[in-house]
Amino acid sequence: MVGEWCDITLGDFVALQRGHDLTESERRLGRVPVMGSAGQNGYHDTALAKGPGIVIGRSGASFGQVHFSKEDFWPHNTGLYVTDFKGNDPLFAYYFLKALDFDRFNSGSAQPSLNRNFIYPIPIRVPKPIEQKAIAAVLGALDDKIELNRRMNATLEAMARALFQSWFVDFDPVRAKLDGRQPVGMDEATATLFPERLEDSTLGQIPKGWNVGKIQDCCVQIQNGGTPRRNEPRFWDGGNIPWLASGEVRQSIITATESFITEEGLAESSAKWVPAFSTVVALYGATAGQVSFTSSRLTTNQAVCALIPKKDFAFFNYFTMREATAELENKAVGSAQQNISKGIVEETKVVLPPPALVERFAVTAMPLFERWISNLHQSRILATLRDTLLPKLLSGELTIQTT
Repeated sequence: MVGEWCDITLGDFVALQRGHDLTESERRLGRVPVMGSAGQNGYHDTALAKGPGIVIGRSGASFGQVHFSKEDFWPHNTGLYVTDFKGNDPLFAYYFLKALDFDRFNSGSAQPSLNRNFIYPIPIRVPKPIEQKAIAAVLGALDDKIELNRRMNATLEAMARALFQSWFVDFDPVRAKLDGRQPVGMDEATATLFPERLEDSTLGQIPKGWNVGKIQDCCVQIQNGGTPRRNEPRFWDGGNIPWLASGEVRQSIITATESFITEEGLAESSAKWVPAFSTVVALYGATAGQVSFTSSRLTTNQAVCALIPKKDFAFFNYFTMREATAELENKAVGSAQQNISKGIVEETKVVLPPPALVERFAVTAMPLFERWISNLHQSRILATLRDTLLPKLLSGELTIQTT
């Protein structure tokens, strides 16, 4: 049955303490997570706090951010950590603290700062531990599935990238043939697409018969986007056309954009449609040189360069540009804001394999990308569900039956 909720203070709910100094030079090789204001930031060989535990960012950009560790950890001095849950469920406490608006309790001036003495008197209302566990179980199951999808996607990406690296960077099948070996894990039809020797090129040794070209040789078109006038509501309000800004080019695959424009905004600006399965490169700002892949068609601003692939080149282009990320970042210029030109992207050198081999790679990579994209969509739906349930469960608006 649903129990009564209790009116207490935050200080009655948990005890907090400032974390402990640990410089880079003091860190030792180990498997203990170091938990700071922005979450885990490395490992150490010694734990100072028992898991499960919670760390809250106490200053700077990560002020008020709440992080959970299932295992024993080292609480860094950039955060406050819970030393006593006072009989409350740790996972429920995590979700509860995560939902609090700590901005109202900033004790700093020039830089935000979180002082436990400022937040201890906060009045709160919480259920009994048995209902806390039930609420945490619901929210935790959603987060567990999201985390499982994240790990699965990391594996899928690693598999596809390893195949690209083996075929088009390290040329493992060619080297196997040079040694008189059958290429590992490859059917005969695919193996015959690789030559039996290497030859010199401007990029070093490459498979015989392959060419050195530019990434633009793999594209139908390479284009910049545009931004509809911000002072025209008709270009933005109620828009349903996905519009990607350069700051969003951080994730491997873009499944959703933060902004949308209208049909009129698209017609009245230099924004252009970018097909699904294109590669996008950020040209300006903090993300300059970063690369993402589009899962559906969208438009972009002028700080995003889109590589629209030739047939079968979608996955090849994406991994080629991922391999070139460091090179692109090194070519970024500007002091106040880093930037890369569309021309620099177009001139990216690439070893060009025969079309039949690019097609075989596309056929092999496609199911990996499809599963990857499906997991991302599912995780976004689950995160929306969690964020919808969170305030309702933590306020008692929704209740969970317990026995």
